[in-house]
Formats: sequence, C-alpha cells, structure tokens
Amino acid sequence: MGRALAAAMKGAELRVIGPLGRREGARIKSADVVLLCVPDAAIGEAARAINGGPLVGHCSGSLSLAPLAPHESFSMHPLITVASGAVVSFAGAGCAIAGSTERARDVAIALARRLRMRPFAVADADRDIYHAAASMASNYLITIEGAAERLGAAAGVDRELLVPLVRAAVENWARLGAAKALTGPIARGDHETAARQRSAVASRAPELIDLWDALSQATRTLALLTP
Repeated sequence: MGRALAAAMKGAELRVIGPLGRREGARIKSADVVLLCVPDAAIGEAARAINGGPLVGHCSGSLSLAPLAPHESFSMHPLITVASGAVVSFAGAGCAIAGSTERARDVAIALARRLRMRPFAVADADRDIYHAAASMASNYLITIEGAAERLGAAAGVDRELLVPLVRAAVENWARLGAAKALTGPIARGDHETAARQRSAVASRAPELIDLWDALSQATRTLALLTP
C-alpha cells in the first residue's frame, strides 16, 4: 500500500519523500505530513519514533487514532486491494478517514480527494466490523475464487475461462445487490443439481467440502431474501 500510495501521490503532483524504510527516519524531519503504511502492530512504535510536529497518519482500516498519540493525527484507509507489483488507480475508491483535529481531518480529506477517492467516516466502535466487511469483499472473495479454480482444474477448465463469469457476477452484485444478483441451482430451487454438485466436490476435492457446505447454507439463507 505504501508504494502504491507514494506513486499515486507523485502522479497527483504532491511532494513525496519516500517510501522510507526503518533506517531512513532522519529524512522525515523535512516532512509536513507523515503517513505510516506499516502493519497494525507496528504503528504505535513507528509513531513514537517520530519527533517534532508533522501530522502523522496511518492507513489501518481497523484501528482508531489512539496508536498515534500524542501526535496530531489522521487516518486514511483506501477501500481498495493492492496486490504485489500491481499498478493501482485509487480513482473512485472509497477512503475511510478520521482526524484528531479539524485540521488533521481536513488533510485526510484533501489527500483522499487529490487521489480522486471518496472520503467517508467510520465510527471507532464500528471499525472492526467495517474492516471485516472489507476483508470479506476482497480477501475472502479471492479464497473462494481460489477454490473455484481448483474445482475447475479438476475438470480441465483453466482459470481464465472462469474470469468472465466472476466479473459478471460481481457487476450484477454491484448493480442489483446480493439478493437480486443471486443465480444458480440453489436460487432456482434445483435441489437435485445442488446435491450432485456436493457429491462431486466430496469425491474430487474433499478438502473443500466444509467450505462448500458453509457457502451452500449461506446461499440458501440469501435465496430466502430474494424478491
């Protein structure tokens, strides 16, 4: 995330020093704003290592501003996934922001908008459930597609042939919401086909059967919500 944000900020004609490693902290002295893009557990230590009066921010989606105390602080969590080596555009993405002062909050908003993101606020009490939603929408989706890739491979079907299906499903969800976008045998009430699918998974990829059963049950629950 740090490298992607640094590149995007440079592209937006902001003056960027870095990204900096642990041993380059001396260069921070010339910065007005320091943005920590480190693991959550390292934010407090990194913040304590900063002397002087720059605004200090973090990119954590789950943490409040508490680890940044006593600095005047802000947070900005781009609601987008950044894979290693990928070129990232932040345009159109949401960005959860917070600030310990009005000035710090304004800086977070300005940075988000400079990268053409859409800033929004999340209450501290809602941070964990917000971050859970983000993880499910990105990380867990990849886990499911990884399982689908393995099932496809068992039938000699390459991942690239599943990609248009995945894209169409996500676009339908984005346009209609989950209940209206749901398709397939469970949504149709085709219990025999669903049972044959389960038998095939149990036989050909038994290591995935628990995941399959959990997803099937969740899909049956969602199907009940379909208008």
